Amino acid sequence: MVISEENNLNITKPTNVQGGLEMGGRKFGQEIKHNRRALSVINQNLVGAQAYPCIVNKRGLSGNHAVCEKKELDPVHRPITRKFAAQIAYPQESMQEPKKPKTSVQNTNEFGDCIFIDVEENKAALDQPEPMFLEEIEEASPNEMDQMEEVEMEDIDEEPVVDIDGCDAKNPLAVVEYVEDLYAYYRKMECAGCDLPNYMAQQIDINERMRAILIDWLIEVHDKFDLMHETLFLTINLIDRFLSQQTVVRKKLQLVGLVAMLLACKYEEVSVPVVGDLILISDKAYNRKEVLEMESLMLNTLQFNMSVPTPYVFIRRFLKAAQSDKKLELLSFFLIELSLVEYQMLKFPPSLLAAAAIYAAQCTVFGFKQWSKTCQWHSGYSEDQLLECARLMIAFHQRAATGKLTGVHRKYCTSKFGHASKSEPAHFVLGTQL
Repeated sequence: MVISEENNLNITKPTNVQGGLEMGGRKFGQEIKHNRRALSVINQNLVGAQAYPCIVNKRGLSGNHAVCEKKELDPVHRPITRKFAAQIAYPQESMQEPKKPKTSVQNTNEFGDCIFIDVEENKAALDQPEPMFLEEIEEASPNEMDQMEEVEMEDIDEEPVVDIDGCDAKNPLAVVEYVEDLYAYYRKMECAGCDLPNYMAQQIDINERMRAILIDWLIEVHDKFDLMHETLFLTINLIDRFLSQQTVVRKKLQLVGLVAMLLACKYEEVSVPVVGDLILISDKAYNRKEVLEMESLMLNTLQFNMSVPTPYVFIRRFLKAAQSDKKLELLSFFLIELSLVEYQMLKFPPSLLAAAAIYAAQCTVFGFKQWSKTCQWHSGYSEDQLLECARLMIAFHQRAATGKLTGVHRKYCTSKFGHASKSEPAHFVLGTQL
């Protein structure tokens, strides 16, 4: 508002406190009041004029007037309402919401000026006097924090399964593309190729002790002929499968063993022992005709089924999973050959015998129980599943040098087999029986 010079010259009169200044018979305060009301009407009619958002706190006074205390909102420190927090968290949803028209209320102060109040923001500010955070994070209790740390440590310390076939990717003889399928098939067929664990009940003239004597002798013969490991395991399998289906007298039991070894050599070996050599080993107890007749009888009884998964098939795979050295390998074969002599071990499938032999050998070599995730993954057996069989093997190891059946112990007592039989048995495994 501009005041003319004439009015400035007359502002020397004493001031009337209640009515304002005296000016030509009129009160100067009333003229200003009237002009302000006119300006408020002009401001109201301006196009695009919007009131700055504010919060008005009213305090009751006597009369019809109310003193307004105006407080400008700082956009930086402005309290964030729930709606505003939702718009930040979900910007796309907030952009799709239709905008509601702002509702404002016109009010006047004691001077007659028109004041516009944003009702929605005023209401939101009054409803939410305290600032809201974008995200509320609940503090976890100390026990929950400990559990979270334990879970994280377990995930970090979890032993990975080693890829044991990666090194043989370029070896065509390792058949890396099919090896898992092959061993899945072996696991499926091992039960079909196993003999009855109690077949001695149907034998009239032979017993478990005679079987043990025969196999202990065959292990020595196998070593003298320097045959492959596969030949020995297949020989034992052929003997047990034949005896579970055919009744044999005592004097023919040695012949059954010799013919089983002959068939196994024909299936596995490159250079096969002749029939005359087998007759000489038996001290000419049998002639050539008897050998050939027993060979024909055994093949027809077994229906020419020579392709069966033996413990040797599995022990080679599991030794690779255990990342074994020569000492562990020889000790594993020593323990599993001790088990071949014992009739009571026929109740275990070949894969379990192989896994238990490696587990018992690891306990013997390292002096503590060890069965890695890789061994468990490839063998399919946990440590608890191997304990019973492994304890029996360690018990056989303890008495391997005693008694009459010491063929396996003598074989593995030589430097050719690394003196594996001289290793100290893992007594601590027997001391933790359930």
